[in-house]
Amino acid sequence: MRKTINKRAVTILSLLLALSFITLLSSCGGRPSRATQVNALPHIFPDYAGTTIPAGIAPLDFNVVGDDVDGVFVEVKGSKGGQLEAHGDYADFDVDDWHKLTEENKGGQLSFTVFAKEGGEWKQYRDFQVNVSTDPLGEWGLTYRLIPPGYEVYGKMGIYQRDLSNFDESAILENTAVPGACLNCHTSNQTSPEQFTFHIRGANGGTLISQKGNVEILKAKNDSIKGSMVYPYWHPSGQWVAYSTNQTHQSFHAVRSERIEVFDQASDVLIYHPSTHQLVLNPDVTTKDHYENYPVFSPDGRTLYFVSSDAWDIPANYKRIKYNICRVGFDPQTGRTVGKVDTIFNARAMGKSANHPRPSYNGRFLLFTMSDYGCFPIWHKEADQWLLDLQTMKARPLTEINSRNTDSWHNWSRNSHWIVFTSRRINGYYTQLYLAHVDNNGRMGKPFLLPQRNPGQYYDRLLNSYNTPDFTLEPVKLDARKAANGIIDKKRVETKIKLF
Repeated sequence: MRKTINKRAVTILSLLLALSFITLLSSCGGRPSRATQVNALPHIFPDYAGTTIPAGIAPLDFNVVGDDVDGVFVEVKGSKGGQLEAHGDYADFDVDDWHKLTEENKGGQLSFTVFAKEGGEWKQYRDFQVNVSTDPLGEWGLTYRLIPPGYEVYGKMGIYQRDLSNFDESAILENTAVPGACLNCHTSNQTSPEQFTFHIRGANGGTLISQKGNVEILKAKNDSIKGSMVYPYWHPSGQWVAYSTNQTHQSFHAVRSERIEVFDQASDVLIYHPSTHQLVLNPDVTTKDHYENYPVFSPDGRTLYFVSSDAWDIPANYKRIKYNICRVGFDPQTGRTVGKVDTIFNARAMGKSANHPRPSYNGRFLLFTMSDYGCFPIWHKEADQWLLDLQTMKARPLTEINSRNTDSWHNWSRNSHWIVFTSRRINGYYTQLYLAHVDNNGRMGKPFLLPQRNPGQYYDRLLNSYNTPDFTLEPVKLDARKAANGIIDKKRVETKIKLF
């Protein structure tokens, strides 16, 4: 009798253990067997539904938003085959499995089935899709500044780079190595970091130029120019760099809806020749009655684009500063401008100001930012992205990527099928990075937020803004210690003026 009871007890215990194990497996990530169907898309952050992504990009991890969400299960299926799963507090996909799935589904779609455990009950939401483009990204990653929300005084900031195939980020140079310095707008030559330049503001000011590992730091100012060498853009030959020279100031608004205004009291465009350390001053782009700013070269190197505004007394007339987009011919042999300056987009006639022109590397389009006035739209809530077709010379607002808040600084991938830009659309305070696909006709896909692991937590805790992003073909190899020592050292390369 005792043996029978013992066997029965063992059997019951075994069943209980088995049930517990099955329950444990289910709670740890098995596809929920019972879930209430919800005829709505899941509320996820970031909102990736309907976006177009390149194969091989970092996984689109996301959080299901809701106060009582205590678990998620996500199944992803490719229209051309393959699938993967993620479960836990948020959708966290394995990097290798994700890459394999996106590569297999180029030109197809990924379909996401989302289950969320809310209040102890599972709910299954309507599937959403993500398109995988046949256009490769063609870039290793991104470079950008991360800066705190200070104005006159800033703490730790720097220039960083990010591998777009995963979540790895590293510093190129931080100002903790150069106390008191502000590391300013950085630019590589058509996304190649073999030629790289940026400006340093502060007591140790200067302009750093790195060419194939050789670093020079130029004297920040010259008696013949109006300010420092900022807002650079490389000539495709690598023989020239266009800079603007600016006298930049900032003021604070008294009204609640506006915070800060950055403006120039003088600005011109100059052309620098690194091999001779000459600054070429062309009278067409160094006028007294205009402010010239944000110079860029066309991909063939034969045209110089820039923005120009009438010169008004600043700050009294700061809202009258409205920039048009102009172009002038350029001679790569001499560094001289050629012919007359031509206005190719008259924003002033629309009561607006156009800034940050960036030509696509295939020469077809010009991307720029439109705002109500001024040259620093990153602080303008109304700032939007516009696109000028250089074949038809027609411009349009990019309604497919713009938001109700600031959309500004941008750059192209080398193959001209992807852009990166900054936006304050999440909360109106911090700029974040968004990427978008561009088709052959200049139509852009729904932009997607730069992927991060556990993005809800990452972006909630991030107290820095992204700034001046650009693509990079490969990691930037700058000797940070050597560069910092060079910046701290007072020695600078003198520049010579060449007038035409």
